[in-house]
Amino acid sequence: MRIVHFRDHLRAHGAKPCHEHRVLRLWSTAQDQSSGRRKPEDFLPASVRALLPELMAEFDGLARVRSEHPAEDGSARLLVELAGGHTVESVLLPRDGVCVSTQVGCAVGCLFCMTGRDGLLRQVGSAEIVAQVVLARRRRPVRKVVFMGMGEPAHNLDNVLEAIELLGVEGGIGHKQLVFSTVGDPRVFERLPLAKVKPALALSLHTTRADLRAHLLPRAPRFDPADLVEAGERYARATGYPIQYQWTLLEGVNDTDEELEGMVRLLSGKYAIMNMIPYNTTEGTGYSRPPGERAAAMSNYLNRRGVLARLRQSAGQEVDGGCGQLRARMEPPAGGGHRNIAIQPAA
Repeated sequence: MRIVHFRDHLRAHGAKPCHEHRVLRLWSTAQDQSSGRRKPEDFLPASVRALLPELMAEFDGLARVRSEHPAEDGSARLLVELAGGHTVESVLLPRDGVCVSTQVGCAVGCLFCMTGRDGLLRQVGSAEIVAQVVLARRRRPVRKVVFMGMGEPAHNLDNVLEAIELLGVEGGIGHKQLVFSTVGDPRVFERLPLAKVKPALALSLHTTRADLRAHLLPRAPRFDPADLVEAGERYARATGYPIQYQWTLLEGVNDTDEELEGMVRLLSGKYAIMNMIPYNTTEGTGYSRPPGERAAAMSNYLNRRGVLARLRQSAGQEVDGGCGQLRARMEPPAGGGHRNIAIQPAA
């Protein structure tokens, strides 16, 4: 379900922009509708107050936590059930962050990712995306939202941008603390600069070789890594936020000296951060993470060569919580094969 449904519903019952803002602000920040200095009876029209119980029931029906899996690093994996029974994963991150899903499944089919095993099952509505943040906020403070869970946000662009706008306006999240993660799609670089709320951008790079990228990300747009970096640099300079490049470290695949020199060549002088994430080993993929010493040496080398690099760990590794793993473990695929739905056409 989309946020516009709730906005239209409120307006049809006489809500003015200030009333709409209050209702959506309290919901998206996980506060009761009676919160605030001004009580509903002193601020909201009677017709809107009469609508609130129905509206709150609709909000609560968007998503619920089916199971929660805490980890020693302070993170927690949530298996979230949406209306209709489909499930997605959200992650409560250390330092007041949450990672949310934008699709049930994914059509990109990255070879090292569990999410795309069944293809794309359905889009997650903008209100369902925000509902994942609400569930997180009921458990702990949230000051950062990353759209980096299940799915490719560029393939659900209208819903994701609608959720980002609400979170950046009514939801009180700083715009640069809203992180849009994508494998790279021309529509992203066309529409994000025009958005009311311009999020920070994380680009899944994974390799500096066009042929290897086409192999690892078989249904991603055919962006040459150098062209992707150039598009990212334009967005970074326009917004003032550095691009976060994502690099999942795969032993013997993209942890080579050749790739290191390629990263230096592409990212030297760029307004960028390289996030290197050792692979969260997934059964059946054929990939594994490099030794910790190798990962650390790569990060150190990049920093010495003037490329800001951070070696990160995937949250919740001890519960096998890499994207799609928790859902796959709880809900094994029925029938096998890819079940794809149409990807949103280019604007």
